[in-house]
Amino acid sequence: MDHRRILITGAAGNLGGLLAKHLALSGHRVRCMVHRTPMVSDLPDLPTVETVQADLADPDSLAKAVTGVDTVVHFAGVLFAPHPEKFLLVTNTRWFSNLLDACLNAGVSRIILISFPHVEGPTTPEAPATGRLDGHPVSAHATTRLQEEILLMDRTEGTSATPVILRLGMVYSSGILMIDAARWMARRGLLGVWKDPTWIHLISTPDYLAATEAAAIRPGINGIYHVGDDQPVTLQQFLDKACDTWGYRRPRRIPIWMIYTASALCELYAGITGSRSPLTRDFIKIGRVPYCGDTGRAREELIPELQHPTLEDGLHLMK
Repeated sequence: MDHRRILITGAAGNLGGLLAKHLALSGHRVRCMVHRTPMVSDLPDLPTVETVQADLADPDSLAKAVTGVDTVVHFAGVLFAPHPEKFLLVTNTRWFSNLLDACLNAGVSRIILISFPHVEGPTTPEAPATGRLDGHPVSAHATTRLQEEILLMDRTEGTSATPVILRLGMVYSSGILMIDAARWMARRGLLGVWKDPTWIHLISTPDYLAATEAAAIRPGINGIYHVGDDQPVTLQQFLDKACDTWGYRRPRRIPIWMIYTASALCELYAGITGSRSPLTRDFIKIGRVPYCGDTGRAREELIPELQHPTLEDGLHLMK
């Protein structure tokens, strides 16, 4: 196996932290970039892991973080803050531009942006996202992430850096914050979802880790990949089956105006108190967008065989 030095931005976050531990245990040298949130796992104790503190908003702090690494995997950003439409243009584009400058100056050979199929707007199993950069996203999260994708492709053209975009489906298993939050709510009878069926494309945590490791180390990886399983389902089907697995009541179907009202109240409270907002109206807006990606290229180049090709195969991971 080709062992490389890999920098993960946002390594103190959920998906970034899981990837960092997976790569370190696979023998890669991992540099974890953190800002204010410290690493909370035993990850810093592993011999192949180092931690560096840097701020994407401060270009001068990034040089040390990227110097000497082969691959950068970018997760970092701001989540769970009220009114994301007001700050995402800065955090998802200007900050990413700072990181790109640092990577290109340091001679980083591969830059991986973690993205999602929503950047192409609503898609379905019959008309999946195909890797276009001229889509029509609905939410502020997806709009600014598409701008990041375009920025990465444009800025690396004609350089020695290879751009890679991983448009991930929804990662699921226990240990994923969104899944654990849904279980917490289901246990208390608080879990609800809107009535209209919404297509989602899933990927189990082990398959997400395998695909992302391949994107970081395999030769010839370049461009946009959709990473998902073989059988998209609706959000409602997913939550129903998850609750069946947990042994809790299936989620109530709630009028969408009630969900938007709850999100607005969360944002209002967070704005007044300076706390985090677990729900925002833009989260609901992006959550209501049906999405599915054409995974053919990922199957050929990243992950030919899935450990959990369907939700039924991976439901045991939720226990």
